[in-house]
Amino acid sequence: MTSLRSFLRVLQPSPLAPVLGLSHIAQWLALPMVALLWAFATLGEAKPMAQWRWIDIVGEGGMGVMAGIWLFQLRLSRPGGRVTDLFCLGLAAILLGQWVDLLDEFWHLPKAVVWDNGLESTLVPLGALLLTLGLHHWRLEQRALTEQLLKRERLFREHRSMDGVTQLGAARYLQAQIALEQRMRRPGAMLMLSLKDFDRVARELGLAEADRLLQALSHLLLLNLHPEDLLCRYAADRFCVLLPGSDAEAARLQAEQLSLAVRSLAHHSRSGQRLQLQALTACAEIDLAQAPETQLLTLAQLLLRAA
Repeated sequence: MTSLRSFLRVLQPSPLAPVLGLSHIAQWLALPMVALLWAFATLGEAKPMAQWRWIDIVGEGGMGVMAGIWLFQLRLSRPGGRVTDLFCLGLAAILLGQWVDLLDEFWHLPKAVVWDNGLESTLVPLGALLLTLGLHHWRLEQRALTEQLLKRERLFREHRSMDGVTQLGAARYLQAQIALEQRMRRPGAMLMLSLKDFDRVARELGLAEADRLLQALSHLLLLNLHPEDLLCRYAADRFCVLLPGSDAEAARLQAEQLSLAVRSLAHHSRSGQRLQLQALTACAEIDLAQAPETQLLTLAQLLLRAA
């Protein structure tokens, strides 16, 4: 049911990010394109079809189309801001430069007209410069985001393995991290935590309220972990913490601290009801020889017995 809701959210149309505060940047970009088309058609002489160079038409036209697609995808996937502005302006400049190159394939302009050469020579390099500045600021932005994502991911990022409700790594991501620890021959431990009577909460208050509870719980757990620890959502209300360099005793102590934090959580539903929460935990050291999936299943069975 959770994955179905996540899929339906993806299908919903998303608003496009503004560029320089303008929401209708596509219309503004169309104005110079129409003006250039009018200038070439008015001042130039149409080339006969025999002089058309199809490889240039396909290359320059295809590059312009791709720049337009990138521009649309960028506005669809990012919020507004400096990085988005620089990326979009750079792509818009490249799109206009390719548009001038494409029009030049269909019309001869008089030699007295030099602005077309100027546009061809400056728009694409200007776009590349803006994209480079955008990449610089994007790198700074990613550094800040990486700090925020500490304890949610480590060493590598894979969006396909992220849980849509809590924005934590899912079971597949956790398995990959355990496998990485095994390849590095590094000791470590795991602990799994779930909520007692979570099914009753979901049944009485609804799935949306259950998702809110899971989100609140994920934030609470993150606040109570060490910087090098990794928190993932294994399944349903079961969370798993990877503790690199720890042993079973350290994992047990960490589990006690997390259980105490869960009992102290004052989570209120939208109806104002305060939920009394209690955590169930299970711990184990990482087996360097056993498959990660098998270890996680064994840990989940221990958690069931703890209930």
